[in-house]
Amino acid sequence: MNRSLRTLGVAPNAWAVDEKIADITRPPLKPEPVTLTTATKTLRVDLAKAAILVIDMQNDFCHPDGWLAHIGVDVTPARTPINPLKNVLPKLRSANLPVIWINWGNRPDLMNISAGARHVYNPTGDGVGLGDPLPANGAPVLMAGSWAAAVVDELEQKPEDIRVDKYRMSGFWDTPLDSILRNLGRTTLFFAGVNADQCVMATLQDANFLGYDCILVTDCSATTSPEYCWQATLYNINQCFGFVTDSQAIVEAISNGEF
Repeated sequence: MNRSLRTLGVAPNAWAVDEKIADITRPPLKPEPVTLTTATKTLRVDLAKAAILVIDMQNDFCHPDGWLAHIGVDVTPARTPINPLKNVLPKLRSANLPVIWINWGNRPDLMNISAGARHVYNPTGDGVGLGDPLPANGAPVLMAGSWAAAVVDELEQKPEDIRVDKYRMSGFWDTPLDSILRNLGRTTLFFAGVNADQCVMATLQDANFLGYDCILVTDCSATTSPEYCWQATLYNINQCFGFVTDSQAIVEAISNGEF
């Protein structure tokens, strides 16, 4: 067919069109299979269908001047994923995996946040809760576009990375994340970030419910909760929702890849 068709859409979910033709075949992605070791099984993973979600590695949760630190939480554990992520993310980008940063970033007017959700984070009503200024620097807590909702300085975000604001523990609830992943043709998801037993777990569970393949990257994840919460998270993912591995296993899988 000797026609000059224009691409319409985001590859691979794109058509080729002109005034008479709409080619909706969507050429398949070239497979990039690797073998990945996890806690329970050896996986065959197609990197051409994979992405990594980095959840809540932001100042309010990980910085000593952020919100969690202000309310008395030791954020030292939340900072442990920083160096492993600094090491693995460039390697994932080199393998053409999308890096998707999912940060808690509320509307300035909090119109989509219920009283019940606000109560969780300010149960007395007179503390520093969602949208309130932090005493250390005045940044509004978990506000989209603010210092509080920004990724910590140690983690570099590239122009090609994708950013999604979330408003609940799950990155899928009331966000475009599912649409973005489906446009990209990504069905296997690596999970990283904090807190592993809260926002990471809620996002991973929703991904599982939506039919995605889910893999938690342990050294790129952490929690400020007690150790038993971390152990329960690992148990439940292995038992019900997916697989557990670490960044070194991912690096080895990419290095030994067949593509």
